[in-house]
Order: sequence, then C-alpha cells, then structure tokens
Amino acid sequence: MFRQSLAAAALAGVFTIAAFAQDEAYRLPPQDIVDIVDAPAAPWTSLSPDRRHLLLIHRENLPPVSELARPMERLAGLRLDASTNGRHGPRTAIGLSVIDISSGEERAINLPDDVGLSNFDWSPDGRYAAFVVADGDELSLWVADVHRARAREVISGGLNAVFDPVSWMPDSQTLLVHTIPADRGPMPERPVVPAGPVIQVADGYEAPVRTYQDLLEDAHDAALFAWMAETQLVLVNANRGRPRPVGEPGLIYSADPAPGGEMILIGAMEQPFSYDVPWSSFADRTYVIGLDGNEIAEIARQPIADNVPIGGVITGRRNVGWQASHPSRIIWSEALDGGDPRVEAVERDSVWMLDAPFDGEPVEVARFEDRYYGTQFTSEGQTGLAVEYDRDTRIIRRWVIDFANPGGEMRLAEERNLQDSYANPGSPETTRNEFGQSVAAVEDGYLYYTGDGSTPEGDRPFLRRVSFETFEAEEIWRNSGENYEEVIGLVSPDAATFLTSYQDPVTPPNVRLHGEGEARFITDFANPHPQLNEISRELITYEREDGVSLSATLYLPADYEEGETLPLLIWAYPLEYNDAATAGQVRGSPYQFTRVAGTSPRFLVTQGYALLENATMPVIGDDPETVNDTFIEQLVMSAQAAVDESVRRGFGDGERVAIAGHSYGAFMTAHLLAASDIFRTGIARSGAYNRTLTPFGFQSERRTFWQAPDVYFELSPFMHADEINEPILLIHGQLDNNSGTYPMQSERMFAAVKGNAGTARLVMLPYESHGYRGRENVLHVLAESIDWLNRWVLPEEDPTGRTPVEPEADGAGE
Repeated sequence: MFRQSLAAAALAGVFTIAAFAQDEAYRLPPQDIVDIVDAPAAPWTSLSPDRRHLLLIHRENLPPVSELARPMERLAGLRLDASTNGRHGPRTAIGLSVIDISSGEERAINLPDDVGLSNFDWSPDGRYAAFVVADGDELSLWVADVHRARAREVISGGLNAVFDPVSWMPDSQTLLVHTIPADRGPMPERPVVPAGPVIQVADGYEAPVRTYQDLLEDAHDAALFAWMAETQLVLVNANRGRPRPVGEPGLIYSADPAPGGEMILIGAMEQPFSYDVPWSSFADRTYVIGLDGNEIAEIARQPIADNVPIGGVITGRRNVGWQASHPSRIIWSEALDGGDPRVEAVERDSVWMLDAPFDGEPVEVARFEDRYYGTQFTSEGQTGLAVEYDRDTRIIRRWVIDFANPGGEMRLAEERNLQDSYANPGSPETTRNEFGQSVAAVEDGYLYYTGDGSTPEGDRPFLRRVSFETFEAEEIWRNSGENYEEVIGLVSPDAATFLTSYQDPVTPPNVRLHGEGEARFITDFANPHPQLNEISRELITYEREDGVSLSATLYLPADYEEGETLPLLIWAYPLEYNDAATAGQVRGSPYQFTRVAGTSPRFLVTQGYALLENATMPVIGDDPETVNDTFIEQLVMSAQAAVDESVRRGFGDGERVAIAGHSYGAFMTAHLLAASDIFRTGIARSGAYNRTLTPFGFQSERRTFWQAPDVYFELSPFMHADEINEPILLIHGQLDNNSGTYPMQSERMFAAVKGNAGTARLVMLPYESHGYRGRENVLHVLAESIDWLNRWVLPEEDPTGRTPVEPEADGAGE
C-alpha cells in the first residue's frame, strides 16, 4: 500500500537528486506523507487545580515559513518580536474548550477569530485560566471562567511578554501583570555610523563561558534590549479590570507574589549588560516590595556571572524564592565550595531562610554533601522534599526537612542513581495549600506517587500510595495490557478517582476517568492518520560486543512479510552513563500511539524502510572526566550490534543501512561514517562537528580544549572529514540558536567533505532554528531525506562502489 517498486524508487531517487541539484525551490515528499503532515493535531489538556474541569487547548498545525519570517531581534540569548514586545515565533494554540469531569460535557469558549493564545495560568482556586491573546501586533490579557465557559479581555494591549507576563495573586481574583511603561519612548534606531568600536576586556580571572548564541553585540543591541525588557508591573482584577501600577518601571524578569499575598519578590537585571553571556547571567538584584510599590528589603545582588566554573554555580545567595507553606518567608541556597565542583569539600551547599520584614539575621536550615537543587514543599506543616545531586556519581537524594525546625534532623526519602530508571519511585501528586501554592499532597499520612514504571519489558506507569513517615510504597494501580496509560492527576485527594492519559498503537492519547465504576473516557480524539494502523512496532533488546544491553523500537511497513529483507534506517542519540547496568535499561513502551508528525524518521516506514528508532548508543565510563576518551569506540560497537541484530532477525541484510540523528545524533552520525564502514550513508541534522568551536565543554564533557586538546581533536568529525567515504546529507536551520550548533558547523563540515573529494549535500533551511517548524521546510526535509536514502540505500548494489562488509549472522539474544 505504502511502498513503490524498489527498483523504480531507486531509479527515481537518482534522477531526482540530479535534477534538483541546483534547484532552490521547496519540494514535496510523496502525497501520502503530505496528507499525514497536514493532519490536525489533538488538543493539549490541562487539569484545573480544583480537579473539576479539563481545559482543552486547541492547536494549529505547522505554520507557514512566512510566519517564521517575521522580523526578529536576537538579543541577550532571546529571540524577540519588537512589534509585539514578546517572544518571536509562530502561534501554536488557537482555541479553547472546557470539559466538566463529572458530566463529561464539553463547551467551547468563544474567542476572537484568527488569534494566537499563550502563557496559560490557572487561578489557585481553579475557577479561572488567564492567557495572552496575540492579534496581529497586539498582545492582550484575557481570563476564561471555566465554570461558565466564557472569556473576557482584562487588559487591552500593552503587555510586555519578553518574560512570563502574568501570574495570579493568592486571592484568585487579582492578576500581577507585566506591561509596557506608558512613557518609555520610541524604539531605539541603529545609528548609521557607530559612536565607536565594540570593546571587551579580560581582567585576569577565569571566565569559561559556553558557546551561547544570539548575544548582545554592541551598544545598540543593549539599548534595544533594555527598551523591550523595561516593565511596569500592574495589579488588575480578573472581573472588573482597571489596572493599578505597582512600583516603578524596571528591567524586571520575574515578579512572584508572596504566599500571603502582601508582598512581591522581584528579580531585575542591572546595567551594564554583558556581551559574553545571556540575560540569565547578567548582573541582577532581588528585592521585595509591598503592594503599595515601596521597597521593603533587598535580598540579593549578583554581578555578571561570567566566571562560573564549568558545571558550577554562582557564589552568594542563589535560587531565591518564597517558602510555599509560609505567608512571607524567603529561602535561598549558598555554595560552601566557592561554587566549584572541582574543589574537594565535605559539604557543598547550605539552605537559608529569612522572615518578613527581612531585617533580622538569616537562619541556616540545612547543609548538603552535594549540590542542592531546590525543595518541593508539602501540605504537611512546613515540611519539604529537598533535592541534592552529585554530578560525578549521578546519585540523587531527597530529604524531608521541616522548615519549622531549622537545623533539625533530616529524613532520607530517596537515594538512587538518577539514570536508574528501574528504581525511579516517581514524583508526588500535588494540591493547592491554604495560600494557593502548589505543594506535594499529603493525605492522612500518605503521599501519592506517579511514575513511568520502567521495566525490562518497557514502561508500565503506576500510581502508588507512599507513607510520609517510612516512604514504604503500596501500589494502587499499574498500566497493563497492550496499551500505554499514565496518571495525569488525582480527582479525589485519596486517589479513589483519578485521570489517566490512555493510548495504544492505533489510538492517540485520550483522557480517562478511573474510580467511578468502569473507567470511562473524558475525551475522544481521533487518530489523525488511520492509514498507518497496520505499521508494526516492537521494542527489541540485544547486546553489543562488550556485553552491554541495548534496545530500540523496531518499525516495519504495513505490508512487510516475514523473512523479507528491507533497507534499514537507524535513528539514534548517544547518552553518557556511569555503569553498564543503568545504560542497558529499557526505556519507552511498544504500546504508545504511533504518532507520525513533523520530520519524524517514522515517515520512512511508509516508503518501504525498516526503522530502528531510538537505538541506544550508550557511552559508559565510571570516571565522568574521561568517559569521552572511548566515545567513538563505543559508538561503533553499538552501531554494529544494531545492524547485526537486524540481520539476525531477518528484516535487514547488513548492507542497505543508513544512520541518522539530530543535534548530538548528527555529531554521532558523522563520527560513525568517519570511523567505520557499517553504513552506506548518513543524514545529519543540526549538528556540531568541530569541537574547537565549543572549547569550554560540550554535552557532558567537562574538560576545556586546553586541558584535553587531543580529545577535542579526536571528537571533532571535521578533523576526520577525509575519512568520510560514504555520502552524507547535512541539514541545518539557518537561524539555529542552540548552544554550539552554529549553522557554520554544517557549512564548514560540508566544505571539508567536499574539499576532500567526498560526497555530500548541504540543505540550509530558511528561518529555522534548532528544530524545524515551518510547513514548507518540514516537507522539504522529508523530501530530501527520502530522495537521499532512495539513491544511496535502496538499491541492491551499493551505488558508492564499496565492497560490502560481510554481516554477522549470529547476533546477541533478546
């Protein structure tokens, strides 16, 4: 049904590549793929805090490239739209409806036509949902009453959405909103002739900054960013409107109401800005104001954070925030090791608290052996679940701390390797406390945990009742059968009724209510591409040469016949692990819906290819400082094991095989083509290939280029471009803003392969970032990929003329 004649496809692929070699027009893949790409997307769902309603956020399909092409300001690590004074990017959400959980009735919420919706935020009591409406160049604030299924405009225009523009006060009636100051003046214009050169200074201290993009470049950029970021906070009633200014305008990036509702914690950037780091590392000040706008106290002040050690943290007060279970208490953490993970230390972090009016001495709450990563407060008194993590061993611990008894004994709730999915106890379900804050729910002495439930057979999500005293767990429910179902929220506090998201290979995720007799569906979202129902899907396991267990999801075409050998695409992304046991664990489920959208490699299955998706490529080392020393060797072992398994199972012939990946998967692809002859070709999307361009670390590499130059050289596929003797298709967004994956990375890699007489094709996608969103670009990527594989992988005889390597007939067992 989906496959054309292999010979005809191979011939068509050859002529297609040749015919379009100089053609810059957009191309389309086969019509059956276009139809799938254009299929409508199901709504997002959001459960109200009172657990009575389900908000459906209706989505638009892929936007046209013309929406991506709107003018963009690339400032301080952000991409902004000066015409809206918000983030740049196409709209996604376009409509709302609400479902009453008890009755199952769905009602549409009337909104203006042809608008985009964003920044959804529930009121603490669950009656209202605030959101931003984009209508042309105007951003306005709206509030939906979900009980009545009605929405009204609260602030008409003038929102400042550079940062999160809206939050609820604890009374569930009042909103704290970021707006554009009325007197800020016109947008700064770039001078034709600059006032002088751009100068940066190094003052003799270490400043190992990652390769960020979209940074400020000159004085005009700094002035424009300040103009867009300057904010006037206002308070406005959700029903009556009438905004009231609070405090003076400033470069405010966060405004967090106190749980008691009488104060606001402000985070504000300070000038001068830096040209070396994004806004989140600019100098800033944290302070508290009253609802009258007057400053009550300064809590913290930080200089530009351009000298933070790799993997380290700033010194002084960090992670400043309110204690969710206290009306007006500030908590924060401080490094005890200078923020440097390389320093030997018995204790690395401490946590402090200070009560309003913040003029007393701070109180130390606890100290931690490893780095502190925050506390999730509970509904039980002033207790919280505090997290510490050791980056070397990857050990995570959760401690129960009573903030009413600072310095008291902590109770260990969890200790495990963060990557040990089988031992993951999940996370607690939440509720709203007396202050309207989201906290871990403790009901009659029990927490209720939900999690993925990873097992050697795949994920089986669960719901458990966990003693808050002993943390012993009792399983209430677990997913079973040939479906994938996970808890999305409790309806009753004791978990007698709860909501799940249910899916199976041919049914998209739908919401289901458990606990009121037989489980019943709340939603009925249709399969957007029923024509793919017959595609087979299987979670397979196998071993590589050194005994490490591997896994992948195998997809085979609808009309596949047992014993038939197919051209094979392997899609992967390498990850680092401390040990083989966690690296070999199975993650994912064979029973999830086979969603095919965007630039998914699953589209190749419709064209007659076998697909091994998410084929694990673990890089294992007990010393995280040197794990990358065997990176390439371990990649080759994992790749060979996947190919050998395809031969053993009979769907692969060991010759017609391609490797592909995105980002670090593209980096992997180039390495495998340079270091082995396992594959006929590769497709590398949005990768980084020259590690000397990311000299202060990359992925989990902690050493700098100057500390390990040989490693950086060996781990740069660019340095081995002369060894890539298979064709490679390089695809990259022209506006990629991901750290390290500059568009130049693919451009220079292409030039290196071409300059060494290799075979390559470079596709640069207009207006795209690290992922691809424009409809024309998405379809073009699919067309390019199909044509490329049809040319180099589909034919029985290798078009490159290489002598095939004899595949191993006996692979590892399941």
